[in-house]
Amino acid sequence: MAYFDAGTPGQGAAPRMTGAPICTPSKTSFSEFGGKAVQYDTHAVIYYEGDPAKRLYELVKGSVMLYKLLPDGRRQVVEVLRPGDIFGLAGSDENDCTAETLTNAEIQEIDLKQVERSDALQRTLTRCLTNQMRVLHEHAVLLGRKSAVERVASFLMHLVPDRGGVGCVGPIDDSDDGFDLRLHMTRQEIADYLGLTIETVSRVVSDLKRRGVIRVDRADQIHLNKVCSLCQMTGMH
Repeated sequence: MAYFDAGTPGQGAAPRMTGAPICTPSKTSFSEFGGKAVQYDTHAVIYYEGDPAKRLYELVKGSVMLYKLLPDGRRQVVEVLRPGDIFGLAGSDENDCTAETLTNAEIQEIDLKQVERSDALQRTLTRCLTNQMRVLHEHAVLLGRKSAVERVASFLMHLVPDRGGVGCVGPIDDSDDGFDLRLHMTRQEIADYLGLTIETVSRVVSDLKRRGVIRVDRADQIHLNKVCSLCQMTGMH
């Protein structure tokens, strides 16, 4: 879920490919089936919860978050999307959440009726839903069982391409396992995604800094001093 620009490994390490999106890009891009490219500014609302569900969306560039609001104004960020992800799969006549950009974004939009006429697009959506269920199951475990430190560590590890997941082979260079991340989410947005308060997120970040696990260069830029050390704090190592 790309709420970030994948940074670079520490000096001396080879660049890595970014991690896979929920729905990996394929030959069945919406643009090949009459999709319309739309440009959005940062923090633009693509659709609101309760709006009529008439289109599907493919994120081409940028980052988008999906969230739900409780009656008292509390927000739960349910997904954060990266290029290649498809969203707008409401399952009813109304959108079940709000979609808002985290960065400038390019999005391909296609009418649902066009999807119904394309077997290729329907196969893509089936694969997308299968992968989406896996991601949501992982997030349910995070919200239901992980501590605050484990949640923040898991969030940061999810931003590191090819590390921490199935098939992770560890660092290319044991002597330099650092990684730079640029965040496109505020601490409040991160808190809403992890089910924590902003104070708790700030406290955990300060603790990770004190322990030498991370270095905060700017509000939107974090350096992971040793990725393996952070991975061991996720509760899944």
